[in-house]
Amino acid sequence: MELRNVAIIAHVDHGKTTLVDNLLKQAGAFRANQQVAERAMDRNDLERERGITILAKSTAVEWKGVKINIVDTPGHADFGGEVERILSMVDGAIVLCDAAEGPLPQTKFVLTKALARGLKPIVVINKVDRQDARADEVLNEVFDLFAALGASDEQLDFHTMFASGRQGWADLTMDGPRKDLSPMFDLILSHVPQPTVDATAPFAMNASILEADPFLGRILTGRIEQGVARTNMPVRVLRQDGSVVETGRLTKLMTFSGLERVPVDEVQAGDICAIAGLSDATIPDTIASPEVTEPLHAIPIDPPTLSMTFRINDGPLGGREGKKVTSRQIRDRLFKEIEGNVAIKVKVSEEVDAFEVAGRGELQLGVLIETMRREGFELTIGRPRVLTQVNPETGEKEEPFEEAVIDVDEEYSGVVVEKMSVRKGMMQDMRPSGGGKVRLTFHIPSRGLIGYHGEFMTDTRGTGMMNRLFLGYQPWAGPIEGRIKGSLISNSDGEAVQYALFSLQERGTLFVDPGAKVYTGLILGEHSRENDLDVNPIKEKKLTNVRAAGKDEALLLVPPRRMSLEQAIAYIEEDELVEVTPTAVRLRKRYLDPHERKKHAKRSDSEAA
Repeated sequence: MELRNVAIIAHVDHGKTTLVDNLLKQAGAFRANQQVAERAMDRNDLERERGITILAKSTAVEWKGVKINIVDTPGHADFGGEVERILSMVDGAIVLCDAAEGPLPQTKFVLTKALARGLKPIVVINKVDRQDARADEVLNEVFDLFAALGASDEQLDFHTMFASGRQGWADLTMDGPRKDLSPMFDLILSHVPQPTVDATAPFAMNASILEADPFLGRILTGRIEQGVARTNMPVRVLRQDGSVVETGRLTKLMTFSGLERVPVDEVQAGDICAIAGLSDATIPDTIASPEVTEPLHAIPIDPPTLSMTFRINDGPLGGREGKKVTSRQIRDRLFKEIEGNVAIKVKVSEEVDAFEVAGRGELQLGVLIETMRREGFELTIGRPRVLTQVNPETGEKEEPFEEAVIDVDEEYSGVVVEKMSVRKGMMQDMRPSGGGKVRLTFHIPSRGLIGYHGEFMTDTRGTGMMNRLFLGYQPWAGPIEGRIKGSLISNSDGEAVQYALFSLQERGTLFVDPGAKVYTGLILGEHSRENDLDVNPIKEKKLTNVRAAGKDEALLLVPPRRMSLEQAIAYIEEDELVEVTPTAVRLRKRYLDPHERKKHAKRSDSEAA
């Protein structure tokens, strides 16, 4: 059977997974009466809850006697490592672009990687049925982006389609019949080349996706670059340096059909398959016949830019809410994560019972923490720090910079420009984007954006949109002002009382409800001033037998500020930690004892001086 391997790549929320849904339906991958969830490729609980794709996943359909392997990829910049390694499995790419928003930072990132691989992408202007669609303008912007990224003449001569993934149609022109997605399937068959592989050479493939299965163990997915894979054939696993990791047999061989993995006895070169039976192989190892001695080339992954400290939960409530609380369990889980997630790096910290975990951004590490929390882990997390480097030529300290593209209503553009300049952001472009909105482009240090998103949403009344993309390393931009306000800190252990919280809410914004468990050093809220303030949240009303008018007025509390895990991580300062358990996310001081805190504050002040 003829083969086509194609990846669908785009910015977050431009409609990749919804389009794949309709491609599967129209290719007959489901029965007529089969109940299929919306965004069927997002199988993971976190993906469904957040409405984003986190893991790259493979599927396959048959069209006019040709098997088409389709890989759905994440659109968020933090999960760019998934996209980078997936592009080595495919021979073509469909670049989706929203007809209203146009090309955004992640569009630029995935397009850069696709062009560097020599792929000739098919550009699909999606969501042309939107009221604010501007398809022709967006097509011109995409062409300009191709040119700016140094596309060859052949790549610049790309094929274009106009589509609505939700409505399930795609056409070569704007005024087409708008019937179904068959023009897209036909364009894939005619435009995406067949895999160029050597079917007669000994079997070899690179592992690109790693999953754990409760019945089959480790499942590795990748494209067979040469030869034929057969069930129970002996193989060996080679690292990139040529060393042999293990030898074994392919106990299970599976290809994709719709949403299912189908067991087969043999898979030809060029096809994407999943294999089981190996215990140590990981990404991007080469799995090959015993006679193969040289590993296949693997694309290097961009390095991480952000680091966080994962510690044991050593607070007074430690071990009460989770099952996995020891540093050994945390270590084993983190090292298991880096086997399948090549964009994350882990090393043991100088701090006792702590690990330094480096990744692409707060969201990527936040997803890892949320996953561990649901598995029953208790952790404390430190403030994110950027990973700096020293330029070997100039000897200068360099830090990661990002390109931030911000869409806001015109009335809020002033406050956004002011806040970004305080955070060392340099404006590169400012242009109207239609509908009374302005698009601002900044180059800004990554650490300048830590903790800014919540403030940004407040400043723009929830209407602003910010997208960011790693730009590269540039000279250190100097000190950046952190959080202006201090914290309200508990000085007692027990349960928060409504009477005490009522009098404390004048002091600032509270984070806790009455009845919440509190302990010395827990952060109860944000102080309205710059300094930290120790307060008593368990103080109860003194009972007397005196009755007077107004004595028992209702104590009305302002609802506390609820923080998501990512917001909490971005909010804390250097001397604070986020305590994460299966049932709660709390903020606390690194040193719970107030005398200990003062001692360390004096020491850090003297070091700074």
